[in-house]
Amino acid sequence: MEGEGDRAAAQYKFGPYMIEAGGVFHATALSYAMVNLRPVLPGHVLVCPKREVKRFADLSSDETCDIWLTAKEVGAQLEQYHKASSLTFTIQDGPESGQTVPHVHIHILPRKKGDFENNDEIYNAIDAKEKEMKEKLDLDIERKDRSMEEMAHEATEYRGLFS
Repeated sequence: MEGEGDRAAAQYKFGPYMIEAGGVFHATALSYAMVNLRPVLPGHVLVCPKREVKRFADLSSDETCDIWLTAKEVGAQLEQYHKASSLTFTIQDGPESGQTVPHVHIHILPRKKGDFENNDEIYNAIDAKEKEMKEKLDLDIERKDRSMEEMAHEATEYRGLFS
């Protein structure tokens, strides 16, 4: 696991985008977890491999194990932090599945009873956020949904869960 100095010095890529280290709250040798620009629910985060990999099948065995072990650890911490009772883990693998950034990533969403009237509506909500992001990316509009300060504050809170 990386220390605070390692994380701060690291450069993180998410597809074609550079991610500011302030939005990353946990990292391993092969993966990192970051706060989400457009969260569907409180605690909605992403876990990505450090290596830019477009499709899940292209991950190495070590990356596959690491990303899921990282997702397991992050999910457990955020479920407790947000006083949730369940977790949704989801991957959109390829453009026809709704993936808008060509870099494997696992969505983790802490869940509470009644957060959606019908449970499967969460997938529609994720798709809607992804479509909004794709429209912004297609128009080459700068990503400004949440401020970096807001995202960094959230990441700082989550970072404390892993120290």
